[in-house]
Amino acid sequence: MVPLPLLKNSLAFRLILLMGAVSLFGDIIYEGSRSVAGPYLLYLGASAFAVAFTAGFGEFIGYAVRLASGYAADRTRSYWTFAILGYLMIGAIPLLVFARAWEAAAVLIIIERLGKGIRSPAKDTILSHASHQVGRGWGFGIHEALDQIGAVLGPLIFAASLAVTGVYEGGFALLGLPFILLIAALFLAYRNVPSPVLLEEAGRTQHSVESDRLSRLMLPYGTFTILTMAGFAVFPLMAYHFSTASIVPEVQIPVFYAIAMAADALFALAVGRLYDRKGVSVLVVVPLASIPVTFLAFSGGYYFALAGAILWGLSMGAQETILRAALADLTSISTRGTAYGIFNALYGGAWFAGSLVLGWLYEMNLLLLIGYAVLMQLAALGAFVWLQKSAQPSPHP
Repeated sequence: MVPLPLLKNSLAFRLILLMGAVSLFGDIIYEGSRSVAGPYLLYLGASAFAVAFTAGFGEFIGYAVRLASGYAADRTRSYWTFAILGYLMIGAIPLLVFARAWEAAAVLIIIERLGKGIRSPAKDTILSHASHQVGRGWGFGIHEALDQIGAVLGPLIFAASLAVTGVYEGGFALLGLPFILLIAALFLAYRNVPSPVLLEEAGRTQHSVESDRLSRLMLPYGTFTILTMAGFAVFPLMAYHFSTASIVPEVQIPVFYAIAMAADALFALAVGRLYDRKGVSVLVVVPLASIPVTFLAFSGGYYFALAGAILWGLSMGAQETILRAALADLTSISTRGTAYGIFNALYGGAWFAGSLVLGWLYEMNLLLLIGYAVLMQLAALGAFVWLQKSAQPSPHP
């Protein structure tokens, strides 16, 4: 007979791979569509303001709804329901093939972003239960690596379709295939592990006495997340600078993004393994990797820009892997979905607010932009020291 722990680990690893496949197909769909969303809306007659509003409101609603969806998933314990509903809403993207007005296309784009907000806390909670069996960092690292493979393939597939057919509709129709594969992988994941919490509950008794201490860690953890994301540039701003300053040829900018995504995927695996061995201390990698990004991207030439793009990808890999893995270790099973909802809202809100500041500073002075970004990462290092001290076990009397 196969030992129970081995069976559990095998089941958990299978769930991680299946959810990784779901994210891979999902990224092919929505990253493929996002690569042409602006031009497509313009093609349908939207103004520049309408394009910006659609993108901005979509991202806002996608992050804001996570507070409610994470809390609701915890209250109902219906994590699969929220995950499945959210992933089904990706189906709005292939439906863009039928859009004949920019308003209809905008609604479909926003529906997909809403779906991401509904599913994200539940999906992360499911992954946290599975990764408990194989290592938090390794589990989230595998998922992030598969996710980024889809992020690279999506725009390339759509670009190839556009080159062959010459029309956007062909690309959106082609995205129906990965959507079918996504649903199949999601169904298999649910059928294999209908109750993911059982993968974690058996080994949690020894941690229950530490719940009060762990809950206190959320304040420095949230502060660390806010500061590091407030000083982290979005790639479109970097790409805008590459283009307007004639640092990188426009045809090569998508290649730079693909290189960044590849660096993200590879580093996610490495940093995830490191987190499982070293714990919370590995979080220092996030601000350390981010500090040189703005300097390289906004103050140098071609090779500086390339190095900045690679470091940007490394930092993204660390954020998506160990920030989520650490949160699972710092929270109890009963409030995991709520914690992920709060975390995602802080993460997205800080990144959005920081992006506005960086965009404003870009128009004023590049030195101010670089100084602000570095200052935020140095402040994040201070929050990291606070977090590490808070994570130390309390001395027993």
